[in-house]
Amino acid sequence: MTVAVHVGPEPVPALIDAVHRAGARVVPLEQAEAIVYFGNDDPDEVRSMLHEGIRWVQLPHAGIERWAAAGVITGHPVFTAATGSYGRPVAEHALAMMLAAARGLPRLARAKEWGPNTSKEFAGSTVAIVGCGGIGRALIRLLEPFGCTVVAVSDSGEVPGAAQVVPRARYREALPEADYVVIAAPATPGTKGMFATREFELMRQDAWLVNVARGGLVVTDDLVDALRTGRIGGAALDVTAPEPLPAGHPLWDLDNVLITPHSANPRPAYWRGLAERVTSNVRRFQDGAPLEGVVSPAQGF
Repeated sequence: MTVAVHVGPEPVPALIDAVHRAGARVVPLEQAEAIVYFGNDDPDEVRSMLHEGIRWVQLPHAGIERWAAAGVITGHPVFTAATGSYGRPVAEHALAMMLAAARGLPRLARAKEWGPNTSKEFAGSTVAIVGCGGIGRALIRLLEPFGCTVVAVSDSGEVPGAAQVVPRARYREALPEADYVVIAAPATPGTKGMFATREFELMRQDAWLVNVARGGLVVTDDLVDALRTGRIGGAALDVTAPEPLPAGHPLWDLDNVLITPHSANPRPAYWRGLAERVTSNVRRFQDGAPLEGVVSPAQGF
């Protein structure tokens, strides 16, 4: 018998098609044994949808901190995130940011008159990647043609393509030699504010911080101070705290800062990646195989 899946509360056609491609049925909530959730991202909305028959819930994002913080994610039902589904497009954005930083584009794009050539070569740089899940591993593959030395911060053991792997508890050891420090770690209580004055003091004065994870992993006021004083070379931020970054915030006025509006994952790539994850996990659920992106209630990711 095919699996009964509810898509909602917003019945997105792309997700309904993804369930059908897996050979499952889309049913009303009261008949469902699994939920492919898409709504207003309110934890209470998800909580209200759970009933005794639900055995699995697929969430639409890689970051699930709001649901974890609200206590929605427990051992039953099983929750899965879209972790890894968006790795390649977000990694592309991180690479674009590093190339822009190397060539001085954040400053040059603001220039009103001809100035000196202060760009530098990106090839051969040392890149520290803090968090080597789907994004980090995709970025390592993209860096291969540039001959970069990659230092990976991960608790997963060996990371293909990395010259060195540092456990997460010792992530500061990856900072002093890096030309670029890329944050790709999940947002959890343990990673909140993991980049602040202490960490910026460990970085090279010409190093750039690249954040494609969550804004809360960086203490924004400390980052502004480090940028203003030249403690670090610059920052490329697809995410900020607060977010959206308000007009008039000091970060907007710094010429060693590149900001994009949480756009590392283009919308077509988002829908493609989510649909592929839904189809894969519905098939796995139907076959009794391990699901992709299972969230640990204890770890919060």
